[in-house]
Amino acid sequence: MADKKSDGLSADEREAVKQRAKELREQEKAGKNRAAGEKSVQDAIAALEPEDKVLADGFYKVVSTVAPELVPKTYYGMPGFANADGKIVVFMQASQKFKTRYSTIGFEGTANLDDGDMWPTSFAVLAWTPAVEKKVTELVAQAAS
Repeated sequence: MADKKSDGLSADEREAVKQRAKELREQEKAGKNRAAGEKSVQDAIAALEPEDKVLADGFYKVVSTVAPELVPKTYYGMPGFANADGKIVVFMQASQKFKTRYSTIGFEGTANLDDGDMWPTSFAVLAWTPAVEKKVTELVAQAAS
């Protein structure tokens, strides 16, 4: 059988899908074990490049402080936080993951950010500044409410 080049997912995207499948198997074994989630998120943060690590550390600190009821868990290999049902509410995607220009902080449908007929669910982050921390704090507080 000849190798066929995929016109679909990139190699990085295919790797992320494989990583997500592995995460789901590990999370199923761990159940809602907060310590296991914290370890997986801290391991993911430790593996980041320095610029992304600064963002991830700030993100982790804010979410842990503002929404302690959310449980840390990885999401496609990146730091994330889930609600009591195990559904991701907020996550960070490091720029190195898909070799993008900026990292993002994203919110899934479980986040309470609804604002009329249209609202943002993903935010580009270039640096962790006091203004960024303040905005992320506000968004996480609203998302977790």
